Parts: sequence; structure tokens; C-alpha cells
Amino acid sequence: MVLKDVISGGKGQAFMLCNEAIVRGAIEADVKVVAFYPGAPTSEILDTFSEALGSFDYHMQIATNEKVALEICAGASFAGFRSLTAMKSVGMNVASDTLFVLGYTGVRGGLVVVMADDPHAHSSQSEQDGRFFAPNAYVPMLEPSTAQEAKEMVKEAFAISERHRVPVIVRTVTRVNHQSGVVELGEIRRGKFERARWRDLKEEYLTLGEVARRKKVRMLERRAELEKEFEGSAFNSVLRGEGGAGTGIVTSSVSYLYVLEALKSLGLWGRVPVLKLGTTYPVPRRLVADFIRGLKGVIVVEELSPYLENEVAVIAKDVNPAARIFGKRSGDFSEAWELNPDLVSEGIASALGLEHGDKTKIVEEARALKEGMPDRYPTFCPGCPHRGTFAALSQALRALSASGKGYYFANDIGCYSMWVFPPISKADSSLCMGASVGIANGLSNVIEERVVAVVGDSTFYHAALPAILNAVHNRNRFTLLILDNSVTAMTGQQPNLSTEYTAGWREGKRVPIEDVCRAAGAEFVEVVDSYSVKENVPVFRRALEYDGLAVVVSRRECALYGDRRKRRRGEKITPFEVDKSVCRRPYACIRDVYCPAHEIDGDGQPRISPELCDGCSVCSRMCAFGSIRRAGAGTGNENGTGNQKRNDKEKEKEKEKGEGAGERR
Repeated sequence: MVLKDVISGGKGQAFMLCNEAIVRGAIEADVKVVAFYPGAPTSEILDTFSEALGSFDYHMQIATNEKVALEICAGASFAGFRSLTAMKSVGMNVASDTLFVLGYTGVRGGLVVVMADDPHAHSSQSEQDGRFFAPNAYVPMLEPSTAQEAKEMVKEAFAISERHRVPVIVRTVTRVNHQSGVVELGEIRRGKFERARWRDLKEEYLTLGEVARRKKVRMLERRAELEKEFEGSAFNSVLRGEGGAGTGIVTSSVSYLYVLEALKSLGLWGRVPVLKLGTTYPVPRRLVADFIRGLKGVIVVEELSPYLENEVAVIAKDVNPAARIFGKRSGDFSEAWELNPDLVSEGIASALGLEHGDKTKIVEEARALKEGMPDRYPTFCPGCPHRGTFAALSQALRALSASGKGYYFANDIGCYSMWVFPPISKADSSLCMGASVGIANGLSNVIEERVVAVVGDSTFYHAALPAILNAVHNRNRFTLLILDNSVTAMTGQQPNLSTEYTAGWREGKRVPIEDVCRAAGAEFVEVVDSYSVKENVPVFRRALEYDGLAVVVSRRECALYGDRRKRRRGEKITPFEVDKSVCRRPYACIRDVYCPAHEIDGDGQPRISPELCDGCSVCSRMCAFGSIRRAGAGTGNENGTGNQKRNDKEKEKEKEKGEGAGERR
């Protein structure tokens, strides 16, 4: 991130990530309150606002979840302050309860919600199409294609929000959020942050019964006003086609960029007209009608669901019923996964009946090259505390295996999602944030097996707490592991309530998870060090056998986060190494720890890559022969010299045996 470009006061140009351009647009628009729960692909918006916090007078909070973040912004907006939140599409599921009501109540200060869909589910549990939230909530929606457009749309969204007193969604997709480009910077003119007097505003934001019914009528009137305004929006444009094949293209978002490349590759540049929509709710129907009137066919290019295609089909029925609509319903484009220029070229060629290059040979070559390559699964980072936690859990389960008791493993959303991959492969379910605890509540009453639920610290605060309270109240019996690594690690190590810091890494008040669980009424609550694998095994055994809700908080900060803090403190990170003269090749460090830093050397003995080793000591603590030690630290493992002493005794016995054998010889 180039922070100086984001906070630069003057006009000019800067090469920016789109998420940075969104922040720049909000700062130019004089945003006063921002609040977030982190989630890819919007995390850099939070991070950039956090880095820039000392440069401008806006108030920022990292909230417990997306609903709270939106409500923070809504509260500020009620008082007349411009506010912005950003979230991924599944986060909107959490925030939508509030969004739908805000559509009724309206707002006062500009309120902008950046919502990012994730076609291809790069970092999400589903390919959700968030565009349908806009018509459901009667909230206007803008869709940028480039970083420049994203910045301009955010600025305009504040103005639209205040003009119509309604929240505005700026909807992006992963390939828009994570693209970079040259962005024209506008002037930054910030107003002074001053508290408002609520009683002077004479505002009210209520919606019940008769009030809701009256406001529904107002929402419909507002939608008509917005549609009229969007007919002339500069965010909608037409790329004229001179010759034309009697067919035009309607598109939006990053698909517009794919269409431009596809037309060039197909030799159709300048021949096929293109309507690019930047305002996608309400759809400017007159603009669309004027575009498709007289065309023989309309190709709709969009990712995920046929949202625009349905709108175009309805409009065409009135103004051009003979026109053929090509899109997902015609089978020219898939409703699954994200598009790319080649897929769009193929779809356009299919609709127009043109030849398209056969890619079969390239795919076959790629498959052939892949033959023989070992499978590589996602895994925990070197030094990740979750590795030690799951190693201890596995040992506890093995120790209890004689009982014949079975287990169900409910996983959740976070770094620990990799619990599902080999070599552990323990997870039986993984749905959404906090669902592991809710699922455990349901299963614990209907299956014979003991349920083991896993949740992270950030998720604990985000969505798991109500389910824990439910478990306590109903005396449900299951084991809950809360993996507390101090930060929201998977989305970029942002602080959360388990951290002593808040937005901008300013001092905050930590909310201990174990205190919350005990206050909720949980009677079995233990806190362990994730790295102390051997010591944790008996704790986990008791938790697995406990007749009730057993909570174990396994705590160690995220290795990457911890390493960064060590470097800032000037502490050296010393890797571990294997003393091959001591190692007896049980391969426990490979089999039980499965750390990416471990490998088999050319001589068949374990080796630790010093470039990858985090120096966490977990493998050393688990080695029965004391053959793993900190580089340059001499003999002995991390726990002292216990194993080494045992090893020395064994060596002495071997020596005595050898000497005895020599005598016998």
C-alpha cells in the first residue's frame, strides 16, 4: 500500500489498488465515520483507513460483525455525518437485517455500503450474488469497473445518499477490488469534526405497522425518482458499433472490461454496440429500451446469476419482443464461477454463430503437465498455533479410542478451516461464521457421538456467542475449542476484541474470552497454551469426557502477527534444526506436526528449512529423542533437557551393551 498517495492533499495521478481508490474517494468526500468487520476481498479498505487514521479527523471502529458495523455508520448518518462501511457478500447476509430497515427509515448524512461479491469463491464459502439485496431493500446500487470509477462512484454515492436520504450500495467483485490502475486524485477538502446536537436535528427513524406501510409507499416513489436520475448518469455509457451484426451487448462491472478484450480478439471492435451500466439498481429502463430497440439480438454479459439478463428480458418484451436474448438462460454463458476474457469471447462467438479458437489442446497439455505432481493441500503457516492445538486434540482422541466412542467435528470459518484437509481431515461440517456452535447445539441432542466444535477468537465475538448462551441455558453437552490467536488472522491480522488494540492500532480494552464464557454460565472453562502439546492432552481428554458444555480456550498469537511484533522489538527469530546424529527417524515431526518447514533430506532423515522455520518449538517439544533444537543452542529441546537426558541414558545403555558385546566377541 502506498499511503502517501491515499493521503496526498493535492491533485494529480497515482497508481492505486482499487480498494485504496475507494478509501481515497471517501476521504475526498469528507467521510467522518467508518466501521468494518474484515473480510476478503474488501479487507484493504479497512487496512487503508486504519493506516490513514492519524492523517484525518474521521472516527473508525473495527466492529464485532458486519451488522454492528453498518449500525455504527447508520447512527452517525442519523446525526448527519457521512459514513462508510465495507463488507464481503456473505457479510451482507449478517448486515441485511439492518439494511432492509434502513431502506424504510432512510438516513441523513451520506451512508455508503461497499459490498464485494466473490465469483469463483476464491476466499468465500459460497458464490453469493449480492446484487439482489438492492431491489429487496429498495436501496440504489452502483457498480464500478475500474479503480478510477470506484473512487468516483464512492464520492457520488455520498451525494446520491444525501439527495434521496437512502443508503447507497457500491457493489464490487474480487477482480475489481484487487485490480490496480492509474487514478486521478481530486482535492481533499475536509470539514472540521464537531459533535452534533441531536435535539436540534429533530430527526426520527422508526418503522412499525402503519408507519412501515406509509414508508413502503415512499420507497416506491423514491425508486422512481432514482430511476429517472440514473437515466442520465455519467456512469452509464454506450460504445457505438458502426457495422453491427444486428446484435448488441449489455454488461456491467468487470465483465465490461472482459467484453472490450473479447471484441478485440474476435475482430469485432467497433462493430458491436455495447451498453455499459454503472447504475444497476434501479435499472434505467428507458436507456436500456433505447439501446435494444431495433436490435435482432442482445447479449448480456455478467457474472453469477442472470440479474441484468432478467431485467433486459422484461424490457425487451415491451419494446422489442422479437429480439433474442443471449446469456445464461440461453446457455451461452455459465452461471457458475467467474468470467475471463476467453470465456466472454467464447460466449459472444457462440451467440453470434462465429468460430472460436478450440482450447481443448491447451487444456490437455496443461493436464499432461500436471500428471505426476504431488497433491498439495492448503495448510497452516509455519508456527501457526492451530497446529499444536489439533496435534494435542488428535493425541487425546487416540488416548480415548479404546472407549469406542465416536465424535462429530463441527468446523467454522477461519484459518482453522484447513482442519478439513489431509493429514488431519477431521471436519464433518463447515457452514458460515459461528455456525459450528449452533450445529453442535442441534447435533448434541440427536446423535450418539460426542460433538467437538471449533471456532476462532474473532468468530467467537462475531456470531458464536448467542449459540454458546443457548448451550448453557439448555444444558447441551459438547466440547468447544476456541482458538484464540489474538487477531483476525485470515483476513490480514486485523485487531479484534481479543487484542489489546483497536482501529489504527490504538490502545483498546481486551475482552477475555474465558471471562465471557464463565459469565455466560459455562462451568468447564480451561485456558491452555497452544504450543504446550503434551500438557494439553489431559485437558482435552477431560473436555471430551465432560458431561456438559466443556470450553477450552487454546491461546497463542498468530505466528505471522507475532513475528512482525518480534521484528519491531528487534528480537531475532532463530529457526530450529535436526541433530541427525541423535535422530532415530521415527518421523513424528513429519507425521504429527506436518509443518511446511519440515522435509525429508537426501539421506532419508528429517530436515528443517531455516527459511521457513518460525522457531515456534512445537516439533522440538514433541520429539521423543531431543533431536530437534534451536539452531546454535547446543543440545536439548525447548522444554529443557529432559528428552536429551533420556537420550543420553539410552546412549549409555547402548554403549554398555556394545562394550558387553565386544567383550563377548
